[in-house]
Amino acid sequence: MVDNIETDVVIVGAGPSALFTVFELGLLDIRCHLIDILPRAGGQCSELYPEKPIYDIPGHPMVTGAGLVDNLLAQIEPFRPTFHFDQLVTELETLGTAEAPKFRVKTDAGTTFTCKAVIVAAGGGSFQPKKPPIDGIEAYEDKSVFYAVRKMEAFRDKNVMIVGGGDSALDWTLNLQPIAKTLTLVHRRDEFRAAPHSVNAMRELVAAGKMDLRIGQIVGLAGADGELAGAHFKAGKDEPVEIPVERLIPFFGLTMKLGPIAEWGLNLEENLIPVDTAQFETNVPGIFAIGDINYYPGKLKLILCGFHEGSLAAQKVHRYVYPEKKLTFQYTTSSTSLQKKLGVQ
Repeated sequence: MVDNIETDVVIVGAGPSALFTVFELGLLDIRCHLIDILPRAGGQCSELYPEKPIYDIPGHPMVTGAGLVDNLLAQIEPFRPTFHFDQLVTELETLGTAEAPKFRVKTDAGTTFTCKAVIVAAGGGSFQPKKPPIDGIEAYEDKSVFYAVRKMEAFRDKNVMIVGGGDSALDWTLNLQPIAKTLTLVHRRDEFRAAPHSVNAMRELVAAGKMDLRIGQIVGLAGADGELAGAHFKAGKDEPVEIPVERLIPFFGLTMKLGPIAEWGLNLEENLIPVDTAQFETNVPGIFAIGDINYYPGKLKLILCGFHEGSLAAQKVHRYVYPEKKLTFQYTTSSTSLQKKLGVQ
């Protein structure tokens, strides 16, 4: 346990937006520590879709969630940020003034930080999967019932069942169908909330006999020692029938919780943090919010938008960390001093 850590900036969260902000802060000689409740960097990219392709990252026609996180970690390596995983920020105390902010941040692990700025990059807050109301499902969790796909190979040559009708359910149906022994998609009705092209592709697989679509719900599970053997499927008023299943993936969405952030006096708007669009600063000077957790008119919840927000926040943070130092904007393509920080010359 560390009693107190003094640093320039504490970043709450370690997802893509937070990681790129480390890069922007590093170019400005600003030190930072990152705190995340998860056991690794990457946020939802690492936890929910590490092997899922992402197509809207500039300069990358396609990159997986894990690939993006790996690249971001490699990019910030020259700045040697310190990560504090498996920790939840529990307290934030304002010590300074509006002109010279200073904060004390505490976590549930007993770690205390003193810093000049706080950047909240906590996605939608801490998130937990919504579980289906199936008796005894807990006995199978993390063995044969999963709420996210972290390793596709874990589903190869297995009888796989996916439950849900949104984008995640349809995306993983299409991604896992080629490697699964059998794949069954279960949804309570024959209407889906997913992208039309995904729904059409799924229906083509069903028509070709390459997977099954069942309209109804799962009412029970069969198996022993955490390993599934089957799922009890019920359609309407019919009697339940057992379908052979070795891996079950329910996609019922996520429950988002802001946790202690909700008590920081940030003028929350529907559990989002309002910010300005010049520096992405909150109503509390020195506290910034970037990524999915912030709100402003025209906000888009895209990773690339989080990169932009972190870049501008870093410029304002510099004024708090180095109040007497004039900031001269430089390009990494032409600045020898920035290139030296990156270790490229």
